[in-house]
Amino acid sequence: MEKSYHADTLKKSVIIAANLQKTWNVVSKIVDLKWLDNIKTAKFLSAKTRGIGATRHISFIDGTNVEEIIVGWKPKKYFSYIAISGLPLRGYHATITITAKNKNSVIVEWQSFFSSELMTKSEFREFHKLLSNFYSKSLKNLRISLEK
Repeated sequence: MEKSYHADTLKKSVIIAANLQKTWNVVSKIVDLKWLDNIKTAKFLSAKTRGIGATRHISFIDGTNVEEIIVGWKPKKYFSYIAISGLPLRGYHATITITAKNKNSVIVEWQSFFSSELMTKSEFREFHKLLSNFYSKSLKNLRISLEK
């Protein structure tokens, strides 16, 4: 099969019965990622631990290691990050947004754009499916942890 570059977007969201502040307090702790599916460890690679420029290293149970840099940060609204290593991609930009529905519930949305390294269409579809499942499972974990 012929290999080429592929690009796509992905968006997943969840409604959580928790207020905006409580949700932001969990989501904004960018290395305290108990809600992330299949995470092994996460640590800071930068002296900065919040906001634009904070850099993290995430290790997953399957052996994947990803480095990311925060590139957008608006407290109680969103943060954006780029992956700089560890994924079969030339580019990856994602944003996690929190929007209050009312006093006691929020919508958390995780959306990304990604551009692959050389791969077949089938390999790209498989990666897209894996990422989609990862977002869905992680958001479900986040909802469960916040609704306790």
